[in-house]
Amino acid sequence: MAIKVRFFASLAETVGRREVDVEFRDGLTVEAIWKDLTAGESLPSGILCAVNHTYCTLDQILKDSDEVAYFPPVTGG
Repeated sequence: MAIKVRFFASLAETVGRREVDVEFRDGLTVEAIWKDLTAGESLPSGILCAVNHTYCTLDQILKDSDEVAYFPPVTGG
């Protein structure tokens, strides 16, 4: 039982990888995964998160086989 986690752009550099599988456990949230993989660091401001290709909040509770993605803020000009 696992959750696939993907990091995009500069966040992949921050975490040191683009993708990782995390063992599923009851009550796991999007924020908890980030903290588990970054030694307890808080998410930088402006980060977007998605579960199964749908944007979500940090307190989104995950299910087995979900896919979580973290996106840095996007700027344009």
